[in-house]
Amino acid sequence: MRYVVAIAEHGSFTRAAAACFVVQSALSHQVARLEQELGTRLFHRTSRQVRLSPAGQAFLPIARQCLDAADRARAEVAAATGVVRGPLSIGVIPTVAALDVPETLRTFRERYPDVQVRLTSGNSDTHVQQVADGALDLAFLGLPDGWELTGVAGRLLARDRHRAVMAPGHPLAGRSRLTLARLAGEAFVDFPAGTTGRLQSDSAFADAGLRREVSFETTDMLLMARLLRAGLAVALLASAFVEQLPGLVAVPVTRAPVRTEHVVWSPFGPSPAAAAFLEQIGVPS
Repeated sequence: MRYVVAIAEHGSFTRAAAACFVVQSALSHQVARLEQELGTRLFHRTSRQVRLSPAGQAFLPIARQCLDAADRARAEVAAATGVVRGPLSIGVIPTVAALDVPETLRTFRERYPDVQVRLTSGNSDTHVQQVADGALDLAFLGLPDGWELTGVAGRLLARDRHRAVMAPGHPLAGRSRLTLARLAGEAFVDFPAGTTGRLQSDSAFADAGLRREVSFETTDMLLMARLLRAGLAVALLASAFVEQLPGLVAVPVTRAPVRTEHVVWSPFGPSPAAAAFLEQIGVPS
């Protein structure tokens, strides 16, 4: 199962074998034996490409859950002897502001050196599914106020209202407060359409009966900040996160979107390493 997951993630038998520290022939032989046992092919192979078959797509999430359960069993045994060890996979949104992620990780690694931490950045929708599937142990999310989470357990960390963000030289930068109607005529930079980060602002304008132009879409906060500093656009971002973007002006907005930040974990309970991380940040699990 580990080999199947590795092949699916790397898209190559060669790269998967290297990642698993085995020779390719051994990996291929084991996958072939598994396919024979299942009575179907898990991969479609060509000279240039390896991709999951429909059966492989059905097999992959269950394989991940089984591997996660095996890792969890080993971690639980270690925890019973007073040692917290094993993998800890954490997903974060790029605009997380409820905690200082680097500083929190530094402290955690000092306390639990036997835990192998893996951090990945992405959007909230994907992270929720990854936690539900067992691909992530914890995820820190940003969601529209009132958003209902399903398939995961979690806690609310913070609630924050958006502000209009722009370059200091922007014509609106000197205002003490703005309205959505005044902002609607500006060019915007925002997250990609369909993501929860984008939905927060889209819903606010739609509820006000307004339309706006999103000229730039990106999940890269460094690029977003550069576009803003260049005066090419304005953005609506959570006020707590804006403090992490120097050289920009943040103006309060009437009826601005409200964002809630959450931490989520498996509905079956956090792993020992995840529970230790939650305890460190003061979240009961």
